[in-house]
Amino acid sequence: MGQDLSHSDTRSPLSAAHGKAVVVGIYGISGSGKSNLLEQLEKELGGEYFAYYEGSKVIDTIVPGGLDAFKMMAEQDQAHWRGLAIDKIGKMCTDLGKVGIVTGHFMFWSEEEDTGSTVYTERDMQTFSHILYLDFPAKIFAQRRQLDTKRTRPSFSANHLHRWQQTEIAQLRELCRIHGVLFTLISFDRTERVSALLRDFQQHNEEYNTSCATKMLDEALLLDPPHPLETVLVLDADKTLAAEDTGLLFWKNIPRPKDEECPLTKLFSDPLRYSYTAFRQATLLYEEAVGDQQFDNICLNVASAVKMYPEFVSLLQLVAEKQHIGAVVVTCGPRRIWDKILEKEGLSQKVKVIGGGRLSDGFVVTPAVKGALVAHLQDVHQLYVWAFGDSPLDLEMLCQADRAVVVVGEAHARSQSMDGGLISAVDNNHAWLRQALIPSTVPPRLDTTKLPRIQLTDHEFVNSVLSHLNLVDATDRAATKLLMTKMRDATVAGPMLREAHRRAGWYLANEFLADAIGLEEFLIPHVQGHNVAGYRLLQELQTLIVAVMRGGEPMAFGVNDAFPHAMFLHANTHNDITSELLKVRERIILVDSVINSGKSILQFVKHIRSLHTTIHIVIVAGVVQSQSVCRRSPIRMFAHEYGGKLTIVALRLSENKFTGKGTTDTGNRLFNTVHLP
Repeated sequence: MGQDLSHSDTRSPLSAAHGKAVVVGIYGISGSGKSNLLEQLEKELGGEYFAYYEGSKVIDTIVPGGLDAFKMMAEQDQAHWRGLAIDKIGKMCTDLGKVGIVTGHFMFWSEEEDTGSTVYTERDMQTFSHILYLDFPAKIFAQRRQLDTKRTRPSFSANHLHRWQQTEIAQLRELCRIHGVLFTLISFDRTERVSALLRDFQQHNEEYNTSCATKMLDEALLLDPPHPLETVLVLDADKTLAAEDTGLLFWKNIPRPKDEECPLTKLFSDPLRYSYTAFRQATLLYEEAVGDQQFDNICLNVASAVKMYPEFVSLLQLVAEKQHIGAVVVTCGPRRIWDKILEKEGLSQKVKVIGGGRLSDGFVVTPAVKGALVAHLQDVHQLYVWAFGDSPLDLEMLCQADRAVVVVGEAHARSQSMDGGLISAVDNNHAWLRQALIPSTVPPRLDTTKLPRIQLTDHEFVNSVLSHLNLVDATDRAATKLLMTKMRDATVAGPMLREAHRRAGWYLANEFLADAIGLEEFLIPHVQGHNVAGYRLLQELQTLIVAVMRGGEPMAFGVNDAFPHAMFLHANTHNDITSELLKVRERIILVDSVINSGKSILQFVKHIRSLHTTIHIVIVAGVVQSQSVCRRSPIRMFAHEYGGKLTIVALRLSENKFTGKGTTDTGNRLFNTVHLP
């Protein structure tokens, strides 16, 4: 039999992860070549990770009197020993940490009988994780049986063997679906696939699957090494970016009887639903149906028939122009279809696709994977995530995201089970959810109070997607090093320190605010007696400079020196800024000497945004603690979530989390109050 029964510390990843070995059944009608295949596999794969068992030989070793005694038993007793045999195989594989490869019979069927007699047991289905079925032409089986000199076999017609074979395939496929066992056919001309399949089965589990998907996500968005992104759009594909279901279109390109439903329809019904096992089985169906070249050809045909919604094309074109924002399509269907669709729309350079469809892709996308990818972007890379989806497969992703949009299509084509999940998400505050109707005339889901409506082309919505915190960091400039010397010198205080802060404010205003905000021309009298073009800050007359008291006052005076036409305000608290002050303002510049946690300045920002939703807010500071402006920091999250323009100009970013007190407090040093209690 060739199995290695010695114990080993080597464990296959799948076995170690679940505490239960991978056991692969090799089935086929009598005389199909299962034993020969087992011998070939042992030679090719070896015994380090795999153990090999011929079912009848295992029975021979455990039944008193061996196989001869077993054949003389009643059916009930034979079923008992078959169950014990598969139990023993499963236990040995678990103990060894190896993938078991087992040949076995599903049924016996003589040509004189109307129906065959099944010999599998329920424990087979409990033990096997995968079943490979040898699907060779019946004529070849008939010839093999006649030429087999090792065994005496009855002569059966090719028609009977075909009937036997097709019955086994149909029954095994259904049993495997019910019991969550992965099933696929091995065609006569593709037996070389078996080794590749077994190596894939050996390492693949849900944890490994998710790790492969996250690795591809990082590579697609260039997230490793560090990246400039702040925001990522994660988009479902079918019925979100386009009206079509590309999976169904794919199977329409494969000839089959008119009354035969799409194999995916039954696969994703109970009991598997949208599980990891179901999507792995879907991949095996694609592999079973067509080879790589035909798969690519069908993907191209499907892609040519699909047109993306113009609203998404427009949004993604805007995203493609930005450096701080990325986009990725995450599809449960064949990745290559959406690769080609995006290429057709001219978006493939900026928008990448995460998906499967072939074993060579390395993973499948499940609802859990979609949610995990969003969490990975948030937790590992500290990115802000928008998610777009249409069905229950997208709920985990939508609920995990910072902002989520449910795409609602034609009523007859949308998922009927989605509403229940949305109600739960909204009622339990799992997500910031909105709905986009495409086309705009379709009826909404739920109601627009519970699930507010947005338009993907609306200017305010687009701005909220593209918005981010614009951080200008002057730390490495030579001028900064000179200016910061006096500001950090412990011997400098009072008027000299206030002058250093004033100069820093003037420098930041001229060197960085002018670029960040822009300039406008106005006429000035030339010394030679004629008017020439002069320059000032864009909308300087509609700009308000706010000195955040008391530490921000000297630097705010420096900013005001640069922009003398701006209004100036002292603010002890955010409430000192009133709606009346902002009525004709286009921009407000908040100036503070030091930003530590960012809580105080964020109070100002929130207050201002509550009074004026579109005013450009600029924060100028001498020192900004890095953690206060890191990705997913409160102030960055606010910038993403509430839109509008928000800019921070920092003379220096500091990793030092020290907060000054007494003699080290900047305000005390500026005004010589270090000795006050």
